[in-house]
Amino acid sequence: MAVPKQEQLKKWAENYVALWNAGDKEGWERNWKSVAPGDFRMLDPVGTPEKVGFEECASKSYDLFQPNVKFKIVEGTLFICGNEVAWLLENHITAGSKTMVGLSIETYRFEPDGSVVIRTYYKVPERTDDELGDMFKEYLPEDS
Repeated sequence: MAVPKQEQLKKWAENYVALWNAGDKEGWERNWKSVAPGDFRMLDPVGTPEKVGFEECASKSYDLFQPNVKFKIVEGTLFICGNEVAWLLENHITAGSKTMVGLSIETYRFEPDGSVVIRTYYKVPERTDDELGDMFKEYLPEDS
């Protein structure tokens, strides 16, 4: 296997957002596997325990967050440099009757063996008793 080419990574990035926002989990997972059929490792966010495997790094977070979060790559912030992709992502989060925007910096390094390393940076919401707090209580338990 070879490192994905720039045009493959550009298509993956576009589909990452479009398929997520459309609620197409099967297509979103297929899109991932088109550029990263191997191992997954993720620090989400950096400073928390590493997640390993496709289920932990992609599927579970999709199930937890997709119904309440829509993505938009901030214009001019998609960078594809060799085998790495980085962007500034607007996370449009709906919790209850309120919608807010949280920003995250995200990097993806695609290796020749088909693996990917994901690193994200964002302010973790407080673990409150509202819908958003509950999502993060599940995603990042207290001991993380």
